Amino acid sequence: MMFAIGLIVGLLAGAVAGFFGARAYMKKYFQDNPPVNEEMLQSMMMSMGQKPSQKKLNQMMAQMKQQQKKANKK
Repeated sequence: MMFAIGLIVGLLAGAVAGFFGARAYMKKYFQDNPPVNEEMLQSMMMSMGQKPSQKKLNQMMAQMKQQQKKANKK
């Protein structure tokens, strides 16, 4: 009987610890590697000497989303 209670308590403690550990890891990951947004694309293009239009920014964002979907399928 004590074995079953210990097993259940251990599983619950592991699940809680795993959840908070994964949450902390993802927070740190997104701080170190923020997702690219339109403002970042615009500043990158301007640093390369291009004056991007809103249409061009939208096209580039759509291309990036398509590539992410392709990478996630593999």
